[in-house]
Amino acid sequence: MFVDSHCHLDFPELAPDVPQILDDMARNRVSHALVVAVSKPEWARIRELVAPHDNLFASVGVHPDYPDTEEPTVEDLVQAAADPKIVAIGETGLDYYRGSEPFDWQRERFRVHIRASRQCGLPLIIHTRSAARDTLDIMAQEGADAAGGVMHCFTETWDVAQAAMELGFYISFSGIVTFRNATALQEVACRVPLERMLIETDAPYLAPVPFRGKRNDPSKVPHVAQKIADLRGIALEEVEAHTTANFFKLFSKAATAVST
Repeated sequence: MFVDSHCHLDFPELAPDVPQILDDMARNRVSHALVVAVSKPEWARIRELVAPHDNLFASVGVHPDYPDTEEPTVEDLVQAAADPKIVAIGETGLDYYRGSEPFDWQRERFRVHIRASRQCGLPLIIHTRSAARDTLDIMAQEGADAAGGVMHCFTETWDVAQAAMELGFYISFSGIVTFRNATALQEVACRVPLERMLIETDAPYLAPVPFRGKRNDPSKVPHVAQKIADLRGIALEEVEAHTTANFFKLFSKAATAVST
């Protein structure tokens, strides 16, 4: 079975169709999915969405692309993370792609998430875009290695992947790795050890080939795994087994819920 380690089922493109998406996941051997928060006002809605489903988990966090939203405190995050279905802190991180300095608010928000992650013992889901150096520096300064986590929807260089893995982080590949022009990322996907790899959709975005340009959902994550297997010249089952085991190793709270 496959696991989608990062999706947004609460987004309006997907939320009305969750029952059908769950059926599609089952048909495509996708056993579980992690629904990732991007702003504080949606935390309660995400918890309500995942609560009835044993195979859905959630995170709490505020995405760096949201400048004009309620800032979470460490206490807010830790309190919300006590919910049995919350298995991670994030997504959080830095995104300098849009806008310009000063990005002090992003950096402070990122630090708050790392501190909360360390306090509650849950892993981080990190987003970084056009900000790799600062992202890694803050991770090191704040002791993110004590919490661990994943560099989600990875699009950076091998050097960045190595630095993140040295801090105990996993590298997650999305549908971007299937794109024809993603040759540099495909080289990284060939070098990341299977023991440090996750797969995701980032649905409703970034649908993998052959669905590129269409709405994405967790049932399509096997196509990401298949591309990685093809690139590495290994069986699909190897990518499937490692990425599923890695998910439950990293998100150990989810593993506990599944086993009880």
